[in-house]
Amino acid sequence: MRPRDEHKEQQIRQKAIEMIVAEGLDGFGINKLAKAAGVSPATIYIYHKDKEELISSLCVSVAEKMMAFSLRNFSPDMDFAEGLKVQWHNRLEYFMECPLDMEFIEIMRYTHFYEKVTAMLTVSFGQILGVFMRNAEEKQQLVPLPFEVYWAIAYAPLYQLIKFHNQGNSYVNSSFTLDDKLMEQTLGLVLKALKP
Repeated sequence: MRPRDEHKEQQIRQKAIEMIVAEGLDGFGINKLAKAAGVSPATIYIYHKDKEELISSLCVSVAEKMMAFSLRNFSPDMDFAEGLKVQWHNRLEYFMECPLDMEFIEIMRYTHFYEKVTAMLTVSFGQILGVFMRNAEEKQQLVPLPFEVYWAIAYAPLYQLIKFHNQGNSYVNSSFTLDDKLMEQTLGLVLKALKP
């Protein structure tokens, strides 16, 4: 058995993400991936048991990376407005630096591969953001809400702006760029909606 080559493994993973984003899961296969990555199919099987395990592994690793990035310089003990602002800036920075990851996760979100990600996020985000929400409620900085309602109001506006930015347009503008001013304006409205 050949030893693992981290550079080659990363190259395979990156090509897999690119292919899934460009062609979807229906167009994705090990032979096609091997050709795109410039390796033999046998090389891919050094790192992954099969196509299913590779895709599942990609989902979890992209989600872990995204989660770690979104929680940089964040503490659940922060005041609500400050903590949400840190998360928005982190998430925006991550998606600007890694737009393929965002597209990949969006594709995977509606597949069975995302089940492991959901389980991981439920534990990790639940522990961290659950504490953040409870602290904000106790400080009377956040109206008490079910977590799902909180998530929809707190993050969906940012994700929609990022989607418009990545597309380069919105429903009414043929040219759209997300800048700090627009993000701060939107965040201000979100904070207003979530205050008691």
